[in-house]
Order: sequence, then C-alpha cells, then structure tokens
Amino acid sequence: MTRRVHAAAAAAALCLLALATGCGGSGHALPAQGGLPAIGDDPAAAPVGAAAGVDVFGLSRQRIRFVMITHGQASDPFWSVVQRGAQDAGRQLGVSVTYEAPDTSDVERMARLIRAAAATKPAGLVVSLPDALALAPAVRAAERQGIPVISINSGSDDARSLGTLLHVGQSEYEAGVAAGRRMAAAHVHHALCVIHEAGNVALQDRCRGFRDALAARGATSGVVYVDLQDATQAGHTVAAVVRGGRYDGLLTLGGAAIAGPTLAALRADHLLGGLTYATFGIGPAVLKAVRSGAITFAVDQQPYLQGYLPIVLLTQYRLYGVLPDRGKLLSTGPAFITKANAARVLRLVERGVR
Repeated sequence: MTRRVHAAAAAAALCLLALATGCGGSGHALPAQGGLPAIGDDPAAAPVGAAAGVDVFGLSRQRIRFVMITHGQASDPFWSVVQRGAQDAGRQLGVSVTYEAPDTSDVERMARLIRAAAATKPAGLVVSLPDALALAPAVRAAERQGIPVISINSGSDDARSLGTLLHVGQSEYEAGVAAGRRMAAAHVHHALCVIHEAGNVALQDRCRGFRDALAARGATSGVVYVDLQDATQAGHTVAAVVRGGRYDGLLTLGGAAIAGPTLAALRADHLLGGLTYATFGIGPAVLKAVRSGAITFAVDQQPYLQGYLPIVLLTQYRLYGVLPDRGKLLSTGPAFITKANAARVLRLVERGVR
C-alpha cells in the first residue's frame, strides 16, 4: 500500500473518530442547531426538531428529535451543566433536543411531562429518576410505545427494573460509602448528612452509604432535611443542627446551591474551625472553598456527561441500533475534588463543562 493510500485511510479513520465535531471537506459535516426549546404539558407545543435531518457520512438521513426531562430545580446550577451537555451534543450531532424540568421538586409534574413528551413520539427520551416508583407508570408507558429511554442522575439502582436502555450516572449508595470513608479517614466521629430534596431516593441512598461507611469505622451520623427553595434558611438550619448536635463532620448533597449559604452560616457562627466539611456537587464557590481548606473535598458526578452522553448514545441507537452496556450503569462518578486538583477543575467549571 502506498504512502498516499495509507494517509487517506488514516484521514478517514480520524474522521470516523471525530463524529462529534464533523470532518471538513467531505461534504458531510454535521449541521449545528441552536438552543434548547422548551415545551409545557401540551404535546401540540412540542417543536418538530431544529435539524431538518442528519447526514452521517452519507449512511443515513432522517429527522431525529429527543426530549430530556429531569427533576432539576431552576435554583440548582448543577442542572444548567446537564442542560449544557445535552445542548452541545445536539449541536454537534445535528439533532433536536428539548429540555424540560419542573420549577420545583415535583415528581407528579415530572410524570405528566414524560407522558406529554411521549405523546409527541420523539426518537428517544432521557429521564432522571428521583422516585422510580412514582415515575414507573409514565416511563413504562413510553417504552410500550416503542420509545427508547435512557435514565440519568438519580435512580441508578432502579433503572434496570424500569427497562431503560442504560443509566448514565453513579451508584448513589457507593458514592456515599466513598465519601464516608474519606470522612472517617479525616478522623471524624459524628457527622451530619444534609438532604435538600425530600423524597429523592438517590439522596437517601447517599446518606445511607455515608452512614454505613462511618459506622464501619466506629463513627456515627445523623440526617437533616432542608428546603433548596430557601437556600439561605437552609444554611442557617444546618449551622444550628451542627452546633446543637456537636457534629465534627458535615456532608451536604446539593452542591453550590446549598454549600454557599451553609458556608456563610457556619462562618457567622464560628463553626468551621472544628468541622470537616465535604459536599456533593461543585461550582466556583465550592472549588474556591476547597482550595482555601474550608471544604475538605467535593464529590463530582460530572453532570456535563450526564447531559451529553445520553444524546450521543440515543443518536447512535436511532441510526444504527448500537448501544454499549445495555441495561447497566455507565458510571460518571464519583470523582473527588481536593486541593490537589481544584484549580484545574475550576477552569473547566468556568467553561461550563464540569
């Protein structure tokens, strides 16, 4: 084989590997699409798709539209990163992505949104599962209509029973165990786990894993529930419980939305000095606190990938019927952020991809 033929073959291989970004000069660059349109409960309001079609190296051309429905509250910046991942995947692949979520934590409204989305007959659904039992009828109804479903974020332990293609996220119990082991290694004896969404089974699983890991090292733990809709009051509530319970360890599960107000309240009450504080979720405020030592570590489940990967996987499934790890967990976490890597992760957060 000549060098010219070798070069052409290598270029073709690189183009195939660069599916998400497209290859210039071939006439098959993937079209871009803008924004994430929003729909309400009315199926008639659903968009027909920003992309007129998708042309993947001349192999297939058809209209593809997906809907992503999560339990993410508008006040939680974590979900804007998930949405950004879905948006980027849609732009790169030339498919339409609709993102929907209740204004507040509301599983019944989520179920209505899933049913409304399924009525529009999308090429696929992406759903989070904060309460799999409550959402099961809507998810299974969509699957009976022949709509492929990928679950993300909450519900890793329940996804298989619902028949979703796979789950993109982390094992919440195991993530809690890992956090508890790190907390125990910091010589914590009595820790508090803070849940910001009552009824979210995934958060309960985190606290359960956290408790079990601490108990295995002879430490104890407690749980307190706060309301994310009033984050300032949530911070004051946590500080009051820490002070009253003489806790020397603290784990919050709501990322920057809870960590920021909690840090402010702990500082105001002079409680940070004798406290080992860790959090699930990251953001600029959290990472700066990790760098300063106010937060010992943060647990990241890479929300960008939880938005990005399902759109890529559903596109491939729709076009070619291919799917990795069917029925299993495609793990995006837990990843731990400490002083050693906080600065690098902060740069990525500022770009909207961590």
